[in-house]
Amino acid sequence: MKLVTWNVNGLRAVMKKNFMEYFNEVDADIFCLQEIKLQEGQIEMDIPNYKEYWNYAEKKGYSGTAVFSKEQADSVNLGLGEYLDDNEGRVITADYGDFYLVNVYTPNSQRELARLDYRMHWEDKFREYVMALDKIKPVIICGDLNVAHQEIDLHSPKTNTKNPGFSPQEREKMTTLLNSGFNDSFRTLYPDKTESYTWWSYITRARSRNAGWRIDYFVVSERFMPNVKDCVLRNDILGSDHCPVELILK
Repeated sequence: MKLVTWNVNGLRAVMKKNFMEYFNEVDADIFCLQEIKLQEGQIEMDIPNYKEYWNYAEKKGYSGTAVFSKEQADSVNLGLGEYLDDNEGRVITADYGDFYLVNVYTPNSQRELARLDYRMHWEDKFREYVMALDKIKPVIICGDLNVAHQEIDLHSPKTNTKNPGFSPQEREKMTTLLNSGFNDSFRTLYPDKTESYTWWSYITRARSRNAGWRIDYFVVSERFMPNVKDCVLRNDILGSDHCPVELILK
């Protein structure tokens, strides 16, 4: 079984590039998107073999998530329900029988950490939410978690400790999540692998220098990790400032 996650930074934009070429090539069983930046009815996808699940942000051209799945989910929930009111389209949870899939686009703390307080509140509520799911059955969390967890996960750790995505507070929340019964699948499989990134700033043309960050993940329930065969960062796929990540299950 193959799952894919990709922050496309605007689905309509990436559709004009290579999205469908990669989508057809990878032939994923479940394909998750973040930052779709559109509203209902603004795009039509020609993917007849897939069920489509969308969570749009109220704000136009902002945030949003989607899940395309060959198998119909037993149930689908949008947002975090009773845990946190979310009008930014950031979470889709699909029940696939053996596991819950949680597709998430974590809020950015923004320049000078202006939204850090909200981010910290979000992290606590999201962790409570996935821990509650994990008590029922294993969970696969995928998406843009907007944090490089360890120094090995970004090109220039020393100069980024006060920047969004690598602040001590955000990194600690990631540590707390992983200590709550979850594994970062890529880092579990490749604990020492360097220069492995999923996001590169457009502003500094960082991709040509591979001056990136690993902020897109497949995080799985610890007891589910034996089912993971591989986690692949597809930095050869262009079209967004992020690259897709593929999870291969046994």
